[in-house]
Amino acid sequence: MSEITRRVALRAAAGLLAAPALVESVGAQQAFDWKRFKGEKVEASLTANPRSSLLIQHQKEFEELTGIRVGAEAIPEQQHRQKFAIEFASGRPSFDVVGISLHVSKRQVGRARWCTDVKTLINDPTMTAPDFDFADFGQGAVAYSTQADGRMDTLPEFTDYFVMYYNKELLASKGIAVPKTFDELYTAAKALTDPSKQQYGFVGRGLRNANVVLWSSFLLGTQQRDTVSPEMKLLTDTPDAVWATEMYAKLMRECGPPGSIGFNWNECQTTFMQGRAAFWIDGVGFAAPLEDPKRSRLAGGKVGYAVSPAGPAHHHCCLFGTAFGIAEQSQRRGASWYYLQWATGKANQLRYLTSGAGAPARASAFRNEEAIASSRFPREFFETLTQSSRIARPGLPEIVPVTEFRDTIGTALTNAIGTGADIPAELKRATDAFRPVLEQSERAT
Repeated sequence: MSEITRRVALRAAAGLLAAPALVESVGAQQAFDWKRFKGEKVEASLTANPRSSLLIQHQKEFEELTGIRVGAEAIPEQQHRQKFAIEFASGRPSFDVVGISLHVSKRQVGRARWCTDVKTLINDPTMTAPDFDFADFGQGAVAYSTQADGRMDTLPEFTDYFVMYYNKELLASKGIAVPKTFDELYTAAKALTDPSKQQYGFVGRGLRNANVVLWSSFLLGTQQRDTVSPEMKLLTDTPDAVWATEMYAKLMRECGPPGSIGFNWNECQTTFMQGRAAFWIDGVGFAAPLEDPKRSRLAGGKVGYAVSPAGPAHHHCCLFGTAFGIAEQSQRRGASWYYLQWATGKANQLRYLTSGAGAPARASAFRNEEAIASSRFPREFFETLTQSSRIARPGLPEIVPVTEFRDTIGTALTNAIGTGADIPAELKRATDAFRPVLEQSERAT
């Protein structure tokens, strides 16, 4: 074989060897390209909270990665719910992406089919980055984002577990162990209540509407657990509901500060971080100010974190969650899906966790030892989140008139705390008042 022929043969062989790699490279480029929608603009309507602030703060990352511009607006929660419902109903929403509180709006959004089913996008390699790792999302969060008909019309963002905060110094002063059950919590809170020192054993939401999610924490510990059956039957005046109300009311009345009947989460947070309450059960997303030395007297290792106590039959904590949807009417679904991949990606989810903005929907954040070790939060905080994820159940029923439910049942709870009203009678009155509202909403389905 001549030298020329040999060189040609070698080049041909090399070409054949390189061909699979070349085809693989070309295939990968064809499969997914972050610059595919360069030049487009996505409008995002978000709820004002620490997580939205982080996304807006870092959105330049996404814009540089994709060439897609983002117009993001963060609106206070109550206003945001009203705004997106009105815009969706008009058929011409001003946004492409929307943040949704699943514990309030899941059934409303699903029934109206306002958002795109993202399953087809997730399974499309030309639309989903190879490192998106959908399996990293927790099963509970995925289930929460999935409608009863199987459509996954939102992508999980945040899981809010109700946890028990406790004042380490107050418990140590009387040698009291961290309570494991609601009965133990009441006993400990009673022992730590001293109004003469403006010291109280427990602080919690008492305000009508806001109080229902704390009451649910007690009901989840009963045999019943739920407020509405799968058949949409109200379960709010049963013996278990009465027990939950009695336990909740006596903690608030006997161990809480004056005026707690008007407390929402912010008043509870202020009371606790001033060192005036031993225990507080509420969302983990409210933890950050407790560790801020400029705002909290308990910063620097004085805050304890534990899972919600167990009830007489079960051990659960309330789960609430937020997710992102893509408007069905959006003309920029591709660019919107790219934004959601970035917004719920591992980097942003880790930011949520380490900044105290709340519990991410992805599992990988909880395995990042380096980030956890460098966080201002103690390891107990992260352990509590992990444990809570194993016992979490939705804290509100998946119904359309959630606000009316909270208002009506919340009135009974307020009366039970504030006036010592007859609890079975109050719950029956509230249940009878709400039943036709629920039935009417279901007939409209």
